Parts: sequence; structure tokens; C-alpha cells
Amino acid sequence: MKELWIMVVFATVSFPQGDLTTSSAIPTTIDITTPTTDDPLTPEPPTTDTPTTGYLNTTGYPTSITSISLPSPTTTSLDCINGGELQSGVCICPDEWTGETCSEENFCNSTIKDGFSFPRTTVGWSAYSEELCDKKTTSAGLPEASARCLNDTGSLMFGSPHKLQCEFTLSDIQENISSSPGDLLQLAFSTQILTSQPELLSADNITTAAQIANTLLQSANITEDIAVAAVTTISQLLNASEESTQERDAVQNLTETLEMFSLDQHNNVSLVVQPNLAVQSVQVLSDSVGIQFTALTGSSGNFVANGINVNTNTSELITDKGGSTDVQIVMKFPPVSHSNNTNHSIGFVLYQNDRFFRSRAFSASSGTSRTVISANLGQVSGLHVEMLFKPTAVPNASLYDFACVSWNYMLKDWSTYGCSKVNHSEDGLRCFCNHTTNFAVLMSFRRDFKYAEALNWITILGCSMSIIGLSLTITFQIATRKSRKTNPTVLLVSVCVCLLIFTLLFMLGVDNPHKQLGKPEIQKDNILPLSDTHTEQDRGPCTAVAVLLQYFLLGTFTWNTLYATHVFLMIRNSLATSPSQFTACTVAIGWGLPAVVVALTLGISYRVDDPLGYRQEEFCWLAALDPKGNFDFKLPMFWGFLIPVAFMLIFNTVMLIYFAVTTCKTNPHLTSTRHTSMKKKFLSSFSLAVVLGLSWILGYLLLITQNQTMYTILNISFCVLTTTQGLQIFILFTARTAIVKKKMSSAMNSVSSAGIPLHTRKFSLWQGKHSDQVESYTQQDTVSFPTCSSQTSN
Repeated sequence: MKELWIMVVFATVSFPQGDLTTSSAIPTTIDITTPTTDDPLTPEPPTTDTPTTGYLNTTGYPTSITSISLPSPTTTSLDCINGGELQSGVCICPDEWTGETCSEENFCNSTIKDGFSFPRTTVGWSAYSEELCDKKTTSAGLPEASARCLNDTGSLMFGSPHKLQCEFTLSDIQENISSSPGDLLQLAFSTQILTSQPELLSADNITTAAQIANTLLQSANITEDIAVAAVTTISQLLNASEESTQERDAVQNLTETLEMFSLDQHNNVSLVVQPNLAVQSVQVLSDSVGIQFTALTGSSGNFVANGINVNTNTSELITDKGGSTDVQIVMKFPPVSHSNNTNHSIGFVLYQNDRFFRSRAFSASSGTSRTVISANLGQVSGLHVEMLFKPTAVPNASLYDFACVSWNYMLKDWSTYGCSKVNHSEDGLRCFCNHTTNFAVLMSFRRDFKYAEALNWITILGCSMSIIGLSLTITFQIATRKSRKTNPTVLLVSVCVCLLIFTLLFMLGVDNPHKQLGKPEIQKDNILPLSDTHTEQDRGPCTAVAVLLQYFLLGTFTWNTLYATHVFLMIRNSLATSPSQFTACTVAIGWGLPAVVVALTLGISYRVDDPLGYRQEEFCWLAALDPKGNFDFKLPMFWGFLIPVAFMLIFNTVMLIYFAVTTCKTNPHLTSTRHTSMKKKFLSSFSLAVVLGLSWILGYLLLITQNQTMYTILNISFCVLTTTQGLQIFILFTARTAIVKKKMSSAMNSVSSAGIPLHTRKFSLWQGKHSDQVESYTQQDTVSFPTCSSQTSN
């Protein structure tokens, strides 16, 4: 049969706070028609036009049945007060305030009732006494009593307190419910108080509390107060941190019980709202085309009664709010259901997070949570369910993809079966499913990377000079090795080779060639994502550069340390040459140790499908920061580079101090020490500090400094000293050597003494007579410029 959806006037049951005209959650004008029913368990609403109490709810508000007008978004800017935020023309109020501009109170003031002090509390929520159980009791540190903030015909006040027996435990309550379910009310409130600090609950306590709440909701003797206490307990358990396999089974049973409880209206309980959980029960007329459930959490993320609204005769989602609604769900009834003349019992359960729906197929690696909504309508075929979810806001990330899913109790996991993606827009993520159960949207986000800017001129100039200096130093050391007959050649050349390759790679390859620019495109297929964080598979070049950079920079520091060790052995043992086998050991350690560290780092942190566990995306270097931009000690930058380099720098610093102290001592029996100037001693120590790479200590100071001025000074100093390290090595270890000075002197002499023939003329002057003019050319070997000479004979 062809389905035909007929648009009619909205028939709505709304549960706002106090006066129905103050709701700020639904920006539209709605006419309410109260459903009638022959069900003896459902109260018949009055036919008078005077507002009266209709369905009983447990939010602390009486439900009024009348024609209401809810505020619509307007171009006129509202002045939101009391911490309200203006979004899409509507004031989004804190939990404790309501109204068009958040000017109306939605809380009970702190008070003392029956000897117990209760803090300021939002309407509908439970407050706990400041008086605590004695330290000698089993429940030491827990509140002695609880009371609920109610709206009693416009007067906001706390209800009667319920006291905890401080010797009670959750296990005691479970035994009492099983053996003698007499005083369920006292057991229900005792369970609520015992779970009021969920972060302290053990996995066993969570399991026991879930089983107690399950038993309470299934009890034939359940009352409104018992239902509220049970729902409050479940809401608190959604904030618990511990988890176990046994607990998973308990909460699975609890979610199924909540579905059945939301359908059962024999206690006339229509709405229970707690910070993390909302349960809505509704009956709609048989000729209704559909029902809409809307929830708005506000600025805190908690559920409040005036943020939950139901429209009992519509088949369309409201999409003109600019995303101000957190979740909407519309159940469209098939035409065949209109001819049955039977009213529909419908239940909704809204979970603030997905703690009770832990998935094995989907991991929340970035700590995000998902709102879960359960819609239940018994056995109705041909049902269409359409949902609109507000995307989760993740700092520094964009939505990459999403999947519309439902909970499969057989698999105990999320499934895309029977659901499809409709579209996505500023209003939210739209889904369609052909059955009722627990629904959610699993979202995957991609980080918004801020790629590094081009290298500044200081870095480019310094690195360029270092490359030239290192190349000349390597050439000089190799070419003059035999004539110098010194042993540190292998050490110094190895230092220069590692530093040269690192500098070249840094200048030419540190920039990521495959940048993730632009917003991602949402896929059309409804495919379950593996994680809430999307990472592109590794393409190779950037990771290869990061590996080489790590290896050669670690190699530089390793050879620096070996050079320091060599200097120490020379001074300590007064040796003119290196110990036997020293060269072979240094080669093995110098090239082998960095390779071991790099291999371990790759093996621990690198995955082809997640290369960002090893390297950064912004540039090709080791991963160091978490998604929030904070330094993460679990990432390889810390343990794969900073830690080993720190140990080597400490060792090198100690060796430098030892060298400086030794060379500064004056031995009266040695002429060399008596006549060595302080300038020469200082240059020796400075040269050693340069080759040992001690300027990198400034990098560690940059990590811990808090003063902005000091940070700027250290940053500039670090940049200049490290980028010009190769040039410094060239000046100190090549340009200042005796061989280079001698070669330069010879070259200068050869240039200045080049043979130049001199043109001379001789003149003879005699009185009254002129002699013949004589010209001659002579060769002078030591004159660099031509000179003209005149000779006169007497």
C-alpha cells in the first residue's frame, strides 16, 4: 500500500517549567489538543478551557493543557542574562535559569529542612545534605539525606528529605530487595544516596547498583518517588568511571528495562528528567501521523525538564533552528495504524552519554561521548524513524564522517542494519531507520592541522653557512689526516657527517609534502567508523624524513659523547694516542646506538594506518603534542629523543667542566701551563663545548620557561647557536689550525710576491752637453708594486 503522510495542525504535549508560555526550547507556535482515551489507567483530562493538571510527571512541574505560544527566533537581538548564550536567535540558558532571556529562576535556594542543609539545586534534581555519615560508619563521607527540588504550583521548594541508614551498603540493599521487598521507597533512596559520588564507586558497586535499579523499575509496587529515585541512581551511574565485564551485562539488562518502563504508564508517570537521563512516556491518538521528541541540553550539557518537548501529531523534523536542538526524533506511523482506533503507547529514553553502550567495533580514542536515544512503540510494522543529531563540538577538529547506528542486543554492539544517512547540514546530522531501539550517531573527526610556516631567514642563513663549513671541515680532516697524525679525525668527521646530513634533511625535507588541506567530504555510505578520530594512512616520504632526522641527530649527539669520552681518556691517562680498540668501539657505538633507538621507537609507536603515533602531521618530526596542543610524555619525542639526548648532554657537560678545570690548573714544573694564556684556555673550552653540542641545552630550557621575554631570548639564542653549529666547528677546528694558517700564509705570500718586470730609465746630465739616453730593464724578486728610479752622474 502506498504510504501517504498528511500534514495536520501540531498536536503537542509540552512539559515546560511553570507557566507554559516561558519555554525557550521550541521556537514555533503550537496548538495543543489533548488526546482522549478509553484506557481506565489513563486519566481523562478536563474539557474546560481553564489550565489544569494533566498527565502526572516527575520533573517537579505540573503539566498544563492549554494553547501555548513559544518564542520564535527573531532578528532582534535578545539580551541574554544570568549566563545565557544567544544561539540562532534563542537564549540558551544555564540549568538554573529559564525564560526568553534567562531571567526566570529554575532552582530552589539553599535551605535547612528537617535539620539537614541542602545547597541550591535545579528544579527536578536531587540535592544532598551537607551533613555526612560519621567516619566510624560503613558509609563514611556520604551524605546523610537527600531531597528533591520541586515546583509546587509556582513555588520552588525542596520536598521531604529521605535519610540514609549509614550502616547500609549496596549489598545489604540488594539482599533486602530480594528477600523482603517491603519498604522499597527507603531502599530506593538509600541506593540513590550511596551512588551520589559515582567517581568513587568500584566496578562491583556499579554492578550491584544497576541490578538494584533494574529490580526497582520492574517492581509491581513501584510509585512515582521510587521511579524518580531509580532514574536518579541510573543517571549517577552514567558518570561512573570503573567498568567490568559483569557490569556490562548488568547495564545491558538495565537499558532493556528502561525501554519497557518508558512504555508502561500504569503509574501515570509521564516524564522523569535527571542530569544524565530523561524518560518520557506518551500516549497518542490512533489518527496521529507521527510523534516528535526534542531535547535541548543547554550550555551545561545536562538535561532539564524545560528542555524536553513532545509533539504528538507531526511527521516532520524541525530544521529551522540553526542547530540549537541537541537531538530530535520523529516516528512516522503507517496509515494502517490509523484504522485500528487504538491509541499508541510510546516511550523515549535519552542518555547523556554512551557509557551503557560500550562498543568493541568503535573506539573513542579522543574521549568523545555520544548521546543515545531510545524510541519504543511496541509491535508496529512499517514504522519510519527519522532523527536529527547535533554534531559534537571537538576543539581543533572537523567532522570527517558519521554513521547512523542502532544497538544490537545480540551482538552487544552498534550496527548500521536498517539505518541510513539522509544528509548533513548546519542543522545537524540526519538519519533514517526502519525500526525502534536505541539510536546514536557515531562521528569521526579529523584534526585541523596548523602546518608550519616556511623556515625564517635566520634558520636558512645559519643552516647554509653550517652546510658550507661542515663540508670544508670534512674535506680538510680527511685530506690532512696523514700530515696531522692525530687520532680524533674519525670522531670529528663522524660528528660533522651526521650534522651535515641532518641539516640538509632539515632544510630540504622537514616540510610535509602531503598536507591535509580543506574540509573533508562526508561519505554517502553508512559505514561504521573504527574510531572517533580519523587518521590518513601513511604515504611514506614524511615518515622516512622523520626517521632519518631522528637517526642522524641522535647520531650527532652520540658521536659528541664519544668525542667527550676520548678527551677524558687523553687527559686522565696522559696519553698521546687513543687506547687500543677504541676506534673500533666508537664506530660500532656511534652508528649502532642511534639505529637501536630509532628501531625501538618505530616498533613501539608507528603504524601504517596511524603514522601520527610516531611523527607529526604539521612537519616531518617526532610526535610531541596531544590533540589539545599539550606536551604528551607518552609520545616518542619525549622518550625517543629528549630522554637519551638529555643523558648525553649531562655527560658532555660534566666532561667539559672536567676539561676546563684541568686545563686551568697551572703546573709550576711545566713551562707550557705557565705560559698558556687565559684566552687560549678559554678558546679550548669553548671549542669543546661547540663540538659537544651543548647549545642544545637551551632547547630544554625553552620547554620549561614560563616568562615570555625569557622565552623569546632563549628561542633566538637557540636558533642562532644551533643552526650555525657547523660554521662554528669549521672556524674552531679547521680555520684556526696550524696547517690552515700555514697554507693561507703561503698562499698570501705567493700572491703578494708574484714577479713583476720593472721599467727603468737612466739619465746622464753634463753641463753644456747631453749624453745619449739609455734604457734598461731589470728583474726584482721582492717588490710587489712597480717603482721608477732615476740615476744622475756627475
